[in-house]
Amino acid sequence: MIKKYFKIAWRNIIRNKGTFSLNIIGLALGVASCIMIMLYVSDELSYDRFNERADQIVRVVFRANVNGEEMKEAVVMAPVAQTLKNDLPEVISATRLANSYNNRLEYNNTYYGQSNLGYVDPNFFDVFTLPIIHGNKNTPLDKPNSAVISESLAEGIFGKTDPVGKTITVTNRTKKLYVTGVMKDIPKNSHFHFDLLVSTLGYPQAKNTSWMESDFFTYLVLKKGSDINEVQAKLPAINKKYMGPQMMDAMGMSYEEFQKENKLGLFLQPLTDIHLYSDFSDSTTLEQGGDIKYVYIFSAVAIFMLVIACINFMNLATASASKRAKEVGIRKVLGSNKKQLINQFLAEAFLSTLLATSLAILLFAFTLPAFNQLAGKEILFSSLLKPLYIFSLLALLLLVTIFAGAYPAFYLSSFNPINALKSKFSGKEKNFGIRGGLVVFQFVISAGLILATLVVKEQMNYIQNKDIGYETDQLLVVRNTYLLGNNEDNLIEDIKNDPRVENVSHSAFVPAGESDNEVGGIFMNGEFQRRMFFYNVDENYIPTLGMELLQGRNFSEEYGAETDKVIINEKAAQILGFGEDPIEKTFERDTHDGLKNMTIIGMVKNFNFKSLHQEVEPLILKKNPYGGIIIRSKTADMSGIIKNLTNKWNNLNPKEALNYSILDDSLNHTYLKERKMAVILTLFAILTIIVACLGLFGLVTFTAEQRFKEIGIRKVLGSSAAQIVALLSKDFIKLVAASFLIAFPLSYYLMNIWLQEFAYRIQIHWWLFLMAAIITLGIAFFTIGIKSFRAASANPIKNLRTE
Repeated sequence: MIKKYFKIAWRNIIRNKGTFSLNIIGLALGVASCIMIMLYVSDELSYDRFNERADQIVRVVFRANVNGEEMKEAVVMAPVAQTLKNDLPEVISATRLANSYNNRLEYNNTYYGQSNLGYVDPNFFDVFTLPIIHGNKNTPLDKPNSAVISESLAEGIFGKTDPVGKTITVTNRTKKLYVTGVMKDIPKNSHFHFDLLVSTLGYPQAKNTSWMESDFFTYLVLKKGSDINEVQAKLPAINKKYMGPQMMDAMGMSYEEFQKENKLGLFLQPLTDIHLYSDFSDSTTLEQGGDIKYVYIFSAVAIFMLVIACINFMNLATASASKRAKEVGIRKVLGSNKKQLINQFLAEAFLSTLLATSLAILLFAFTLPAFNQLAGKEILFSSLLKPLYIFSLLALLLLVTIFAGAYPAFYLSSFNPINALKSKFSGKEKNFGIRGGLVVFQFVISAGLILATLVVKEQMNYIQNKDIGYETDQLLVVRNTYLLGNNEDNLIEDIKNDPRVENVSHSAFVPAGESDNEVGGIFMNGEFQRRMFFYNVDENYIPTLGMELLQGRNFSEEYGAETDKVIINEKAAQILGFGEDPIEKTFERDTHDGLKNMTIIGMVKNFNFKSLHQEVEPLILKKNPYGGIIIRSKTADMSGIIKNLTNKWNNLNPKEALNYSILDDSLNHTYLKERKMAVILTLFAILTIIVACLGLFGLVTFTAEQRFKEIGIRKVLGSSAAQIVALLSKDFIKLVAASFLIAFPLSYYLMNIWLQEFAYRIQIHWWLFLMAAIITLGIAFFTIGIKSFRAASANPIKNLRTE
């Protein structure tokens, strides 16, 4: 019986190739999109879950609001880990991690480039599931200067030689490191990635007892079943107990006095939330995380794509009822019952869905490399072979079959045999109303995605063209000139003499992309104000970046070192209460040698040295050039300067290759996540409207077939092709237009939420709605018009012939 169902189903599919093709293409696009996004979402949600005790691990973070400065930091003070281990009975274990920069490895006088080095406590491998495959597997970091390296780094340095027991040199450390173990490479879906982990037993900062300096990522393992909120409720008392006494010494006020005007404290963050839910400053994170909002957005898009494809199937199947009516009538007269007819139509739906799913898998395999490049993922086609995904695909196949095929099956099998044989149906208007409602739903999604895409693109254009306070074009950044040592000044002088170079600044502080960071406490008359960012620059920094000096003067070699002079931005002047005339005003800066008096000699116009997600922060420029250079070219073609710079660099024989970037590229990279979202949204908006239009094309086809005699009569009586096209199109265009009433308010609400992430953002103007409406209506009318024009152009004699 089942074999017969599928045999008849295949014959019907072959007989109706046009309808079948529309169904297959639409379903395939929907299922392929669903598979792609399912794997993307699964990858995003999998971060850090490879750890055996992932559900018990939390990270301690720091949040505060001090004199208007909102502080969100993923690093906390050195003594926090052991203190919480001692004072909180729910804590089983506590461990720390500190990030280290500019680590260059040498072994046997051979240079191996940079390493991602982290300092970790000896119990780090007891907390995180990072298997050690060679060496000391129990206590690899129980001695100072002991180190565990990754499998990839071990192969890169030692080849097939056993690295355990060998010593390696890190250029910024005075003591050599002893390799005690080799660990498997840290999984891609981890919120940190290191190839070299060094014991904190030889790290001086690990012994710091200050509760006022944050340096360590700190993790706790809680007892099974512990309530994280109950544990967190105990942290304010610990803050007061340990931070209070030191606050009095550092700020001259008690903890209670401080908390009256400010908020400050430690909080707990589940390990599995770090990747998608973090909102900490870039300077205190290990890596850029994801965003749960994008997971929600893409999940919704996948579901909508699949639903639209299923709606197409339902629409096309029910619209073709007139073709199947006599078949149903004959089957019923010959003894087929309703159950058999339902099974027959479900078999056809299953076969169509199976073929569509097979095509979807091929589409997925073909487009996966491009999607991986776009989304920054390494999703493998073999992922589909995992039992969970195989089960998900089978469930998806069954779900789509039921969802897309159930209504047509029940609808077609319910025909009265006498009426079916006479081609008389009841409820045609009702059925068109149902199909019309489904068309509206499809275009609600399509028009909504088009509007969302336009808003995202407009915001990206706004960001790209906004005046951010400095000239971003024709700037070349070299981050590692400090490697040249005494030859650094020689390189700078040589570059200044290049006729293609307009200006050169000696600074490692860059307003976009990778940069050094320095934060210092500001005091006035001995009273703590707040922390502010400091930039170490030279006298060429302001002219090189094209900043505007509003008041006072720039740094100058005529005045000597000027170590006690600073230039501030407008925001800093406002916060310090200096107004528009801060020149010659003073404040104290907290240094290791105590408070140091600083005098303001200039004020620059505010410039965005962070992303436009944040408002301009207060900034202080001080003269202390080091580390890197920023070059302004006289021409947009900087290839000659780069070539010259590379040759000079190589002639100085540094151990590391020249590391340069174009500032414009770095600025664009700041908004990479948003740009990827814009591209992905655009692609899925296109796919969604293609699928919706496939269904619309099918519905117009059947409408034309149902009204073929009416069309013939109208043509004989003198109706033009344009009039007939308008006749067939008007009802569907009305439905598409009606979808705007739902789509646009919903999209406006959701996109306003997204725009709130930017401190500087566009308004969603009326013309964006108009453009989205024109695009949607234009595509819909083009789809309808193609078939309508063919129907209107047909020979009326053929239409008027009797059957």
